[in-house]
Amino acid sequence: MSAEQPMAGPAQPVPEPRTTDPPSTVLRAVSASNGPSTGSGLQAVSLSNGEPAVNPDQGRSLTGFYVVICVLLALTLLGTWLWTLIPKWPFDADEARRRQVEASERLGLPIEKAVDLGDGVVMEFVLIPAGSFKMGSPDNEAGPWRGREGPVHRVRITKPFYMGKYEVTQEVWEKVMGSNPSEFKGAKNPVENVSWEDCQDFLKKLNALPHPHPSPFGRGSQGEGLFRLPTEAQWEYACRAGTKTRFCSGDADAGLADYAWSDANSGNTTHPVGTKKPNAWGLYDMHGNVQEWCADWYGKDYYGKSPRDDPTGPAVGNVRVLRGGVWNDSPGYCRSASCSYLAPTSRFDDYGLGFRVVAVAVSAGH
Repeated sequence: MSAEQPMAGPAQPVPEPRTTDPPSTVLRAVSASNGPSTGSGLQAVSLSNGEPAVNPDQGRSLTGFYVVICVLLALTLLGTWLWTLIPKWPFDADEARRRQVEASERLGLPIEKAVDLGDGVVMEFVLIPAGSFKMGSPDNEAGPWRGREGPVHRVRITKPFYMGKYEVTQEVWEKVMGSNPSEFKGAKNPVENVSWEDCQDFLKKLNALPHPHPSPFGRGSQGEGLFRLPTEAQWEYACRAGTKTRFCSGDADAGLADYAWSDANSGNTTHPVGTKKPNAWGLYDMHGNVQEWCADWYGKDYYGKSPRDDPTGPAVGNVRVLRGGVWNDSPGYCRSASCSYLAPTSRFDDYGLGFRVVAVAVSAGH
């Protein structure tokens, strides 16, 4: 080897040229205790080129978290929307009026209607919107007869209906029937001393009156628009007018005096209808003056098995339902849930048997 030749040494590695493309991302989870924390319990590490590495598990976790949040938000919004569709009960007088207005506008019918029977004799009716409520009295409600007023159960009235603003008066009865069986005479006093079967005769004649007399409510394919007795469920729903208390006025006996004629203030007689305060739907004398016949047969165990929608009472029975209090009843017998019964032929019960009339509303489009 000549002196001019250098001595051969170990081969030196040739560095790879750097590219302008970013290196592939290498991800590594590191315990928060091993380095500076990113705040999420994971440590961000750097690649050899100084760029931060990203944990793919952390990315997937965040994606799942956002999905869960979106699902929960959607379910919340859906639940809120569904809640607005469920009729609320109980409700106050302002809400009762709002529901009447809404039903009136939807049906194209007035909230109040008058039926002219001629010779100045008029029957007045109030629109009662469809809705649901809890029927019956709880075990702790003060008053008699609670054993026949339970169990408390949810009932839905699916069709709006018109209900007599007042109990049927003696002048109305006499105009239709040509006689007056009442003990306490007075044209504007409620008719009394009438049986359930007498009421059916009255309704048959009332429905047969020619045009332009009844019915101003139209005629439906299933008898809508015909005058009839209310079902027991319709009666209590209308009486409560959104309340769940003993009376439409509240729970106190003292407050009833403004709304009803009872043994506390009647002077042992009936009184002209409409002289006390109405309930929130504009119905008078629902708690007193005379008891009111309903369409239903009475069944001791019916509440426990009645259908939720539009119950009409047992198919058969021996006695018919009466609702509301009488002029000689104590307040406990005048409660919204108070229920009694008599044979359908009974007329005499301390001269306190009367009734009011309903007609299922038919929209203006029918």
